[in-house]
Amino acid sequence: MSILIDQNTRLIVQGITGRDGAFHARLMKEYGTQVVGGVTPGKGGQEIEGIPVFNSVAEAVRATDANASIIFVPANFAGDALLEAAFSGVELIVCVTEGVPVLDAIKAIAVARNRGVRIVGPNCPGAISPGKAKVGIMPATAFRPGPVGIVSRSGTLTYEIAVNTGEFGQSTVVGIGGDPVIGTNFIDCLKMFQDDPETKAIVIVGEIGGSDEEKAAQFVKQYVTKPVFGFIAGQTAPPDKRMGHAGAIISAGSGTAQEKIRAFQSAGIDVIYEPEELAEKLNARIM
Repeated sequence: MSILIDQNTRLIVQGITGRDGAFHARLMKEYGTQVVGGVTPGKGGQEIEGIPVFNSVAEAVRATDANASIIFVPANFAGDALLEAAFSGVELIVCVTEGVPVLDAIKAIAVARNRGVRIVGPNCPGAISPGKAKVGIMPATAFRPGPVGIVSRSGTLTYEIAVNTGEFGQSTVVGIGGDPVIGTNFIDCLKMFQDDPETKAIVIVGEIGGSDEEKAAQFVKQYVTKPVFGFIAGQTAPPDKRMGHAGAIISAGSGTAQEKIRAFQSAGIDVIYEPEELAEKLNARIM
């Protein structure tokens, strides 16, 4: 098994006629993902990389039986794209777009939740279940099938962590995004990984800012029985300076790496300080 996506995922690409949409649609298709359609208003009837283009998400879903969508549209239009997908009948929406206005994200996430639709992102690299499907922008060569589930606020650091679990491989890797408002959080993924029989160990990749890691630690303590490993990025970051992600900022003394590490340790999460430590710790816990 895997979480969120698998070989049965039928994907449409919103913004497929743009540079990024076309590029990643091709890569996802080459990986083996069933990319069944794309959407760009006014450009229906075209083909991109052999993928049919439709004028609306609803039209694409009706024609292809798609159950997932990925969004590559400019930030000012991403809120509307999220809403259009939420009303279309898909079950999963991945929003790669960075800089989506906060109020637009709040509205779209609320609508999607009311309709039972899961949003991953905004501002995320997506998800990959190695050997089954890739819905996102992550480099496929960093991943291989196996029993380790990874959930991360970071993008590129996720790939480095995955490389350092390469001896074992991954069941699913989810980049949840670094914006202050996101549709899927650590706890959502932890629950799915705990309930997934294919996943034998879990890695949380957090960063400074906010309190999501502390909440995840409490959830691990109460619910998760599998080995959990944690890494916090930004351990040397100065206060009140945003570090990469909109949510990665230490403010008024809260959201520090030290607080998050203490929360992980108190919950029994095995903290790693360098990605290279992970392979040895996995060997000790799951072999």
